[in-house]
Amino acid sequence: MQTEPGRMNVQLLGPFAAWMGQRGVTPSAAKQRQILALLALNAGRVVTVSTLVEELWGDNPPRSSATTLQTYVLHLRNRLAAAGPGGTREYLGTRHSGYLLDAGCCQTDVEEFGRLARFGRQAAEAGDHRAASDLLGRALALWRGPVLVDVPLGRVLELEANSLEATRLGVLERRIEADLALRRHADLVGELTLLVARNPMNENFCALLMTALYRSGDAGRALESYRRLRTILKNELGLEPCPRLQQLQQAVLSGDLALEDAEAPAGPGRLTPL
Repeated sequence: MQTEPGRMNVQLLGPFAAWMGQRGVTPSAAKQRQILALLALNAGRVVTVSTLVEELWGDNPPRSSATTLQTYVLHLRNRLAAAGPGGTREYLGTRHSGYLLDAGCCQTDVEEFGRLARFGRQAAEAGDHRAASDLLGRALALWRGPVLVDVPLGRVLELEANSLEATRLGVLERRIEADLALRRHADLVGELTLLVARNPMNENFCALLMTALYRSGDAGRALESYRRLRTILKNELGLEPCPRLQQLQQAVLSGDLALEDAEAPAGPGRLTPL
């Protein structure tokens, strides 16, 4: 991701890193990393003092938490200002209720991920599967690992990270659906097999794997995937697979030719990309 002159580039989708041009400005202190990460995830929006205190200290903040937070923010503000053009630009502002990272001075991989995901979703809705696969694939390529993998996550950042991971899975589903529509089922079997192994109760991934296997001429493995999921859901949750997945199983059992061209049915609870 290219950084515009005078703007800070913050990478959050994997190891945490902040750059001002070619100059690294990533804080080394753990709590300053938490503050900058949370501000970057909310660039352009005020993050309240209470939210920052909760992130840094949870339910046991020190009596001096507000003063200590001010000190951390001051160090960050000076660090960013010194690295900016002429050392005069204010990247981190103070508001009545908290602090704000100027969105005009900051670009993040999360923002780029959301932009590409939106365009990819629009392409998919318009029936342009090739463009959807490309755009969603580019969005997913921005992920270099788990969100903020090298930052200690407090309660607030952990919620942010979990939300982003859920969105990533939703974008991944849409990209695979686009690839299935492009008749790339044989190339998807390996990827989907790994995804199902890592997410054994994800009905959407199971449906996609069953479709890819069926279209690849392996109805037996498609049915085995369904049986495995059904066993897990029954044992863990006392539930049957969703009706749409049951319909997919029946289509495989009957050798329904319509399954060759139909869109793979997703389970309930599809996740909407950013």
